[in-house]
Amino acid sequence: MRVVVQNDKNWARCGRRFIGRGAAALACSALLSSCAGSPSLAPRPTPAQGPVHVLSPQDRQAAEHARLVAAARRWGLDRAPLTPPPPPRVKPEITARAGFEVGHQEDWDLPPVFTTIPTKRKIVFLTIDDGSEKDPKFLRMMQDLKIPYTAFLSNYLVKDDYGYFRRMQSYGHTLNNHTLTHPYLPGLSYEEQKDEICGMQDIMEKQFGRRPTVFRPPYGNYNQDTLRAAKACGIKYAPIWNEEVYVDHWEYREDDQRMRRGDIVLTHFRGRSDWNGTMVDDMRRFLNKVTREGYAVARLEDYL
Repeated sequence: MRVVVQNDKNWARCGRRFIGRGAAALACSALLSSCAGSPSLAPRPTPAQGPVHVLSPQDRQAAEHARLVAAARRWGLDRAPLTPPPPPRVKPEITARAGFEVGHQEDWDLPPVFTTIPTKRKIVFLTIDDGSEKDPKFLRMMQDLKIPYTAFLSNYLVKDDYGYFRRMQSYGHTLNNHTLTHPYLPGLSYEEQKDEICGMQDIMEKQFGRRPTVFRPPYGNYNQDTLRAAKACGIKYAPIWNEEVYVDHWEYREDDQRMRRGDIVLTHFRGRSDWNGTMVDDMRRFLNKVTREGYAVARLEDYL
């Protein structure tokens, strides 16, 4: 309001000075221009130089593919990763894998433990556990290549640098619960297990703004108390994995030693202090294999 009143006073003052005053009239004319508002002093937009070209969807797709090819070359991949299909309109029904149930699994509606998402699409899901290694090159690589992944965090390993994982979250990756201290849960009482899981829920909410609904038991070990405690802490799903990738080899749950559609793949936040390579080396091995076999990497939460 004060600016508007001040401009009105200037207009009135200019009006009194403008009548019959030569040079003063010119000065008032300039003042009148300023009184009319500061936009008159801003540079005028220049006319567009020719028609604006709008890329077609096909052109945008081609441009993005060219960008991915260049990024793949930059990160030392054999070829560009495949783009996953859009998330399903109807999400698949997730149930416990046969043989992985606990007592009262269904009638107590306990979180299912599973290793594969039921889908006909040729996709796999990348999950990364614990949070020990905090490699900035890994963040840049995955952002550059647009590869989705889910992180399962243990507080004792991430508490020295929550900011690293907040940055990861800002890129659209999901952070989930992997307990406070990564214990062997079946060796603990129900209350101790609940403290581990709910305690990590509290940390996740405080540091990352949300309480996850997805939890992975450390080492993939659990019992009925684990799933009861997880449910009490707000957990709906307890995925483990069907393959695990290391910097120098793969390991498989199935006897035929191959990936399947919808498989969940595990790796860890590790670097040279733990294995003979970096997170970038690990992701290069992972992406080269899945791409070579015709799989795209999809986002796990899009299917839950």
